Amino acid sequence: MEASITSTGDQEVRLKKQRILFVCLGNIVRSPLAENMFRHLAQQAGVQEHYEVDSAGTGSWHVGEPPDPRMVRVAARHGLRYDGRARQFTRQDFERFDLIIAMDGDNRAHLLSKARTAEQADKVHLLREFDPHGGANAPVPDPYYGGQDGFEEVYRIVERSCQGLLSHLEAVREEQ
Repeated sequence: MEASITSTGDQEVRLKKQRILFVCLGNIVRSPLAENMFRHLAQQAGVQEHYEVDSAGTGSWHVGEPPDPRMVRVAARHGLRYDGRARQFTRQDFERFDLIIAMDGDNRAHLLSKARTAEQADKVHLLREFDPHGGANAPVPDPYYGGQDGFEEVYRIVERSCQGLLSHLEAVREEQ
């Protein structure tokens, strides 16, 4: 898909949409939150037309299930509402997406094991690479087996990281 923008000289410039896939283990907690958080932040910034986002899981346990209600409740308390259904990552996702953002090192390793080319492997990043409080290898922890505080922490991490990712992508886009 392409998005149109008009420059000050009334010359139309065509920009390809940046396609981003967020990936966690089951696609019911972290990656759907990141997908919807990124979409929300892009809408707030008025740049949603430049992005296409989705999410997936490396495992198949939750395929077809809705997001975890504990995370949905935390997000709703912060004004972010979303739904959707879990799906599993496929090799075709390397062709469909420009960036594949993993929530932790295990998911990154799984994705890299599926990459058939260096170009595909170069698409894989960790979300917290874009977190000003994170670090290159910091994970977004999985709160699935923990308490409510873990879901709140993950919300804050994902919000910061998605804002950092959006800022990074917008800076790159403006340089083009």
